[in-house]
Amino acid sequence: MIEQIKMAIDNIRPSLQADGGDIELVEFKEAENLVLVKLKGACNGCPMAKLTLKNGVESYLRKTISDKLVVEEA
Repeated sequence: MIEQIKMAIDNIRPSLQADGGDIELVEFKEAENLVLVKLKGACNGCPMAKLTLKNGVESYLRKTISDKLVVEEA
């Protein structure tokens, strides 16, 4: 599953980079279905970061990998 998560994040990355940001996978806690990421660049500290995580990144990972995944910022 970690490889699927990495590939999904790589698919999301260009959208974030287009706005001056980036995303990095920090850790996947399989027992909790928890994906920890780090938002970088313009995304770091952006007031819309939580919205991006939940409605963008988490939504995409749930749709493409598993509806049980939870994404949080590390």
